[in-house]
Amino acid sequence: MSQGDVRAKKEAYVAKLERLLSDYQSILVINVDNVGSQQMHDTRRKLRGTAEILMGKNTMIRRYLRANMAENPSYEGLLAYVQGNIGFVFTNADLSEIRDELTKDRVTAPAKSGAIAPCPVVIPAGPTGMEPGKTAFFQALGVPTKIARGTIEITSDVTVIEVGGKVGPSEAILLNMMNISPFTYGISVVVVYDQGATFSPEILDITDDLLIESFMTGIKTIASISLAIEYPTVAAVPHSVINGYKNILAVAIASENYSFPAADELKELLNNPEALAALANAAAAPAAGDAAPAAAAAAVVEESESESDGDFDLFD
Repeated sequence: MSQGDVRAKKEAYVAKLERLLSDYQSILVINVDNVGSQQMHDTRRKLRGTAEILMGKNTMIRRYLRANMAENPSYEGLLAYVQGNIGFVFTNADLSEIRDELTKDRVTAPAKSGAIAPCPVVIPAGPTGMEPGKTAFFQALGVPTKIARGTIEITSDVTVIEVGGKVGPSEAILLNMMNISPFTYGISVVVVYDQGATFSPEILDITDDLLIESFMTGIKTIASISLAIEYPTVAAVPHSVINGYKNILAVAIASENYSFPAADELKELLNNPEALAALANAAAAPAAGDAAPAAAAAAVVEESESESDGDFDLFD
């Protein structure tokens, strides 16, 4: 290939990178270690129309990002991840859906000497079907064995490679002899770049429900602390007002000399258990069968009778 052809290919690659950065707001930086070409082809096909994948040329990508960093300072956060066997997935679609589509396909693979184990590798106990002459492979790895019916049998499970450990030649040979393919490989998302912000892909797991739940937990915590130290806040004032109203209502019910319309209505219900039971029946009937309203009414009547005897726990 002539020097002119090489220059033309580089210019075409930079032009494509520039177009993708202009057309798409979001980028998923992916790691493709041990991912085969067929798996990448299948991934491109599945994402056609929703995302574009750009692979390789880390040096050219870094050079382009540095050259345009003055105009786009956010490229600095992206630049740190342009290293190793990575690719760029450009998209304007939902990032969670694209991430899930990228990472859902995993391919089993045998253990290769020198590979880093992404998970622990365990050789299970049981017969191996191997002849006694191959006992040396097991002894080298400290795997307990015995000879049973003319074949090697492993007496207990043994972890031969820990997470993050390097696969040695003996482990690779033994696992391949036993037809054990302990690893699965696939595309993983390293970092997400979205509208100038760079963040971990775990953030994509945060849903609106989780945000609302966290927000409500914060409000409850603020309200509890405010009520405990008697310091008024926006979160605590409604509770203080309601608690004050309950206290006033309790005083009005206990007193013969002080009352107001809302307390009068409650006094009338407490003095007439049948009316209270009928009201409970009417409220419970649409949502329950015949037995549930009766039980609810009985509970309300019992509670109201307790209130009429002077127990005002309901209003504490």
